[in-house]
Amino acid sequence: MGRRDDVDRLYDLVADLTGRVGGTRTLDDCTGYMDWPDRGVYFFFAPDERREAGDHPRLTRVGTHAVSAGSGTALWDRLRTHRGATRGSYEGGGNHRGSVFRRRVGEALIEREGLGEAYPHWGEGSTAGRERRLDELPLERRVSDYLRDLPFLWLNVDDEPGPESDRAYLERNAIALVSNYRRDAVDPRPGGWLGRNSRSRKIRESGLWNVNHADEAYDPAFLDLLGERIEETDPV
Repeated sequence: MGRRDDVDRLYDLVADLTGRVGGTRTLDDCTGYMDWPDRGVYFFFAPDERREAGDHPRLTRVGTHAVSAGSGTALWDRLRTHRGATRGSYEGGGNHRGSVFRRRVGEALIEREGLGEAYPHWGEGSTAGRERRLDELPLERRVSDYLRDLPFLWLNVDDEPGPESDRAYLERNAIALVSNYRRDAVDPRPGGWLGRNSRSRKIRESGLWNVNHADEAYDPAFLDLLGERIEETDPV
């Protein structure tokens, strides 16, 4: 089987997962009171794009959390960071310095709309003071609007944190399989996709909001493990 066949199989498995959990969710509809698994892998999709072969929304980002030994980050913690703040001083916005996904989407908005002078410090440092965060709040809100509209699925993979975890293995190989970076394109993204404006060549060419693993080879055996983990995943 070639890469295109494996991509088709991945989407078939995603369809199985969609049915098992009762459909995709959006971050706008989710809270921490839902019965999220402690650890897992998540898959975001483009709400307005379908893949070339089939009717499933196009995969746009794969992620996980707690891949460093000893990390205690839970799945919802990571999803909430992508979602951003729903109340408080930064309501409607978020903290892109705590979410690479938010940072990359913001960068693409800056590049597409020529906002560099308005947001000269976007992405600088791991923290920022209150004044800078308030200055960046309008863009943070736009990032939140974009991310909260993306359908996503979650996969229960409750293993110990670490780079050799099943979560890390599934994330790495799903990205490597779908990525079109420096290879013949399968399901290429349209020119209007926001990621085409990214500062990262890997994002622009891979068709994913991922940089890590976009240039790696994949192990087809990960699809078997994905199928097994789908059977262990329940609605939230």
